[in-house]
Amino acid sequence: MTTSTKTGRPGSRGEPEKTRAAILKSALEEFAHEGVTGARTDEIARRAGVNKALLYYYFKDKEGLYSAALEEVFSGLHDRVMAVLDNASLQPREKLLKYVEAHFDYIASAPVYPRLVQREFMRTVGRTLSPVASRVLERYAKPIYTKIQVLLQHGIETGDFRQVDPLQTMTSILGTIAFYLISLPAQQAMFPGDPTSPERIALRRAAILDFVSAAVFNPALKKG
Repeated sequence: MTTSTKTGRPGSRGEPEKTRAAILKSALEEFAHEGVTGARTDEIARRAGVNKALLYYYFKDKEGLYSAALEEVFSGLHDRVMAVLDNASLQPREKLLKYVEAHFDYIASAPVYPRLVQREFMRTVGRTLSPVASRVLERYAKPIYTKIQVLLQHGIETGDFRQVDPLQTMTSILGTIAFYLISLPAQQAMFPGDPTSPERIALRRAAILDFVSAAVFNPALKKG
């Protein structure tokens, strides 16, 4: 007697994790390029190689899919950087630089991430955030921002950091990390070569670390 094991086909309900991941990956790309209003569920389904009905099966509607896309970006960032910010064995200088590295490496690994976030913030200019964005930021982003402010304040108290405004400094650091990756078309237009090449990304990473060190570290305190 032989026993046969059924396995779901890709793009079917028989492989839920694989199908859901494929849809979400395609949705991230579509939302990052077209925004929520311009994104087409037909295109998302085509890119994912699934029947359009499966989008609604897994995510209910386009707004649900967009919510899942935002959550994917911010939950991944949260997990990556909180592992650094919660590490009690790191001293303020080392912790700040490791945080910057972790944040930059995460968004550099998928340029659609910062573009998606930029589009969300741009569509809410002049008004409050959407309920979806508010919920995601409250859950994943706010704890990061709070930890960075605490880190900066602690570093000031220990003398590792200059007397800076933690809130303004945190905002400046976030901008320094993200700007290059949300301005890739401009980078490509202004400078020769591929701005996403490993060499250019490595140069940008090193420049950010150098810039943050110069801006925040107390020069009166010797390194090491």
